[in-house]
Amino acid sequence: MFRQTDVAARAGHLVDVLLKVYAKCIDGQEATANQRIEDALGGPDT
Repeated sequence: MFRQTDVAARAGHLVDVLLKVYAKCIDGQEATANQRIEDALGGPDT
């Protein structure tokens, strides 16, 4: 399970902004969101 603070930090926002704006977009899609972030930023395999 992801932590709200981790997601907020990745987005460059505070948790309250995350909950107001982004939470509805990522609910239940942790793996997909993490993969997209890794693809965009480059992960340990790149």
